[in-house]
Amino acid sequence: MLALLVGLLYLVSGRTVRSQDATGSRFVCNAIPPGAEPGCGYGATGNRVQSSSPVEDELRNTIIQLRETILQQKETIVSQQGTIKELNSKLARCEAAADEMAQGKSRGQGSRRKEYGKNTMGDLPRDPGETIDQLGKTMQSLKGRLENLEQQSLRLPSSNVSAGGVSALAPLPPELRQLLRERLGALETQLLRKVAELEEEKSQLYNETAAHRQRTESALNSLMERITELEKSNNAFKSPEDFKVSLPLRTNYLYGRIKKSLPEMYAFTVCMWLKSSASPGIGTPFSYGVPGQANEIVLIEWGNNPIELLVNDKVAQLPLSVSDGRWHHICITWTTRDGFWEAYQDGERLGTGDNLAPWHPIKPGGVIILGQEQDIVGGRFDATQAFVGELSQFNMWDRVLRPVDIIGLANCSAYMPGNVVPWVDANVEVFGGASKAALEICEDRAFDS
Repeated sequence: MLALLVGLLYLVSGRTVRSQDATGSRFVCNAIPPGAEPGCGYGATGNRVQSSSPVEDELRNTIIQLRETILQQKETIVSQQGTIKELNSKLARCEAAADEMAQGKSRGQGSRRKEYGKNTMGDLPRDPGETIDQLGKTMQSLKGRLENLEQQSLRLPSSNVSAGGVSALAPLPPELRQLLRERLGALETQLLRKVAELEEEKSQLYNETAAHRQRTESALNSLMERITELEKSNNAFKSPEDFKVSLPLRTNYLYGRIKKSLPEMYAFTVCMWLKSSASPGIGTPFSYGVPGQANEIVLIEWGNNPIELLVNDKVAQLPLSVSDGRWHHICITWTTRDGFWEAYQDGERLGTGDNLAPWHPIKPGGVIILGQEQDIVGGRFDATQAFVGELSQFNMWDRVLRPVDIIGLANCSAYMPGNVVPWVDANVEVFGGASKAALEICEDRAFDS
């Protein structure tokens, strides 16, 4: 009986609730999570009701993407500012290096900086022009996307639904469109301002780089002019004849060359100052070769043999000794008549002879080499025959000098340059490491003695 009464009560209460739902309406209140916007539907569990349309979702996503794009552009601008600061610091270092080099030049320091010529701009970041192009493309893309959104808003359905369940067309809310325009306008203004700044920085950087290049080239030109002046001053001896040729090594590539050649001669006198301590043998102080005869005139001390004079490859041994490391003046005379020769050392005649290539004229148009014996005209030297020491005052005449003239040359009481080959700086070339240096032979000889 009790169970029957409970069942009747249940049926009566169910009908009452259904009648209320059919004739009236109920309001259900749910809690809004903290920080949520009022007016938006939330379920009983506090989750937001997903009642938005696809158009609103697309707009929401577009706004989010625009925000991300703005943040990315801000990061790009900050990065470009850092790039500009880095470029300015590099330019400052380059200018400081150029100033230091200019100061060193004014103090007479002819040395270059060891790091000069190093590419300090090799680690430059991306060209600002590329960044400007990228920002412009981004701007055009954002404009295109906004225009597409406005066109879609005119033809896509809204989220309102009529009583019959049919969707009604409605335009995009003007507030949202205005917000998008304002955001895009602000971004465009910011981008244009940054583009103008980058263009100005680029122009300044180009001008500063051009100015720095001009200063660098000017400094280099000044340095080269100074080096040329120093080289000229080194070659500008006190007098054209006051110099020596140094041949410090026994090799086949150190030598000097007389620019002038010889005419046809029927007699000659050759005099020179030389200094050598080479052993065995001082080598070849000089040689004269002509086409067809490399040993037209040669003075040589080879190995343990005495000094020899060769004329047309004929040999005469000379009683000279000059390998004591001191300066000595030697003169050799020869005449085609009977092949008569004389040998002088320090003004004293130490030997004579005849029958050395008698009646042979010295052929013209050959090459005079200092310090090497020629196997062909002007070359094919043998290191074992090279002269090791110093030479000066190599003069040659087309006649036999008198003994008094030779004595005057030896004791520095007379100056008589050769009428065929005079000893002057402009007439002597050096090669392979041979060098020319200032020398006043009479003063140096007096110091040696």
